[in-house]
Amino acid sequence: MNNPRLATRYAKSIIDLSIERNELDAVYNDMKFIAKICKSNPDFLSLLRSPVISASTKGKIIGAITTGRVSQLTSGFISLLVAKSREANLPEIAVAFVDQYNEIKNIHKVKVTTAVPMSDILKEAILSKVKETAPLQTLELETIVDDEIIGGFILESDGKAIDASVLRHLKDVKKQFMNNDYLHKIR
Repeated sequence: MNNPRLATRYAKSIIDLSIERNELDAVYNDMKFIAKICKSNPDFLSLLRSPVISASTKGKIIGAITTGRVSQLTSGFISLLVAKSREANLPEIAVAFVDQYNEIKNIHKVKVTTAVPMSDILKEAILSKVKETAPLQTLELETIVDDEIIGGFILESDGKAIDASVLRHLKDVKKQFMNNDYLHKIR
């Protein structure tokens, strides 16, 4: 049900309305909350995408989860999505909203993947190093732990990636041996 064009349009409409009502930051927090629920709870995601469960039942369940946790504007927006049978697109809309908000506020995402969890000191050091290399005003750090990279890190920002992982270096060495790069250098 991934429809980025639809998600972008709905996100743009709720951004415009929240700016008009001076509730942009509140709706931003609501959308981050919804995106977090969708990412961390596969059962909730299955509920949203299920063709068997009626729209009214989905609306009641979503309402039970979000009541008291989201603003009235966000609640009304979710009700509109349910009425239009677009609740399956709620996760994509929430992510598109956060992306558009970040663009408006000039917030840049930095994603760091490591083999073990990073300390707060290391996180601050990475953010300061990224700020030195690029004159970015506000940075938002996202950390991911993936033990398959063995060691090192993978840093992603603005569509660019720096892969300094041990796994990548091992793959490079393997490729050099497979290509017999060392054999040609001996002759």
